[in-house]
Amino acid sequence: MVLRRARDRHNDAVTRRRFPAWIPVAILLLTVAQLAVAEWWPGIDRFADKAFGARLVAYPVLMLVAPVLWWLVVRRRAPGTPAPYAAFSLVALPFLVDVTGNSLDLYDSIVWWDDFNHYANWLLLLGGIGLLVAENVEPDWAMVLLVTGLGAMLAIGWELGEWWTFIRHGTEIATAYEDTLGDLSLGTLGAATAGVLLLRRRRTARVG
Repeated sequence: MVLRRARDRHNDAVTRRRFPAWIPVAILLLTVAQLAVAEWWPGIDRFADKAFGARLVAYPVLMLVAPVLWWLVVRRRAPGTPAPYAAFSLVALPFLVDVTGNSLDLYDSIVWWDDFNHYANWLLLLGGIGLLVAENVEPDWAMVLLVTGLGAMLAIGWELGEWWTFIRHGTEIATAYEDTLGDLSLGTLGAATAGVLLLRRRRTARVG
């Protein structure tokens, strides 16, 4: 078991070295650029009443939480540990997907886009978070449960943020209850899927 864990850590280190550092940086810059256009370019209807001013502040901060915490905690305790750029990218990618969906007007032009986003983005987000915090959680079922639970908590926080920023005084208040229940369910399901995929990754590494 000790040898297997050592081998898993070595394989993860190799993967981290090979994953380009510029990818999470590019995701951040593309997200901020679109948010800036949405906030400062007047007259674009698809950006109206969607709190893009708040997103311009909140999204970059949220995208940087994982790398900053990793640097403060892991890098200081274990200098020389390769940065998990793949995990950082997974954590940041949902914000880019959300903003791009608005830029391309996909939320209004494709009926199922919002539901797809809540599932897929939580899968990506919790896949990245799981790589950062749940890799060494034992037993296997506890790792899956941890990833799913974190996803459910973040889904609740996200829905509270949406309600506070633009739903409570917006035009979607009449349908907000049903939409929120669906979003919470899809987000939690996406997180559970991420947990299962991380479990499969772990078991594959053990066999290999």
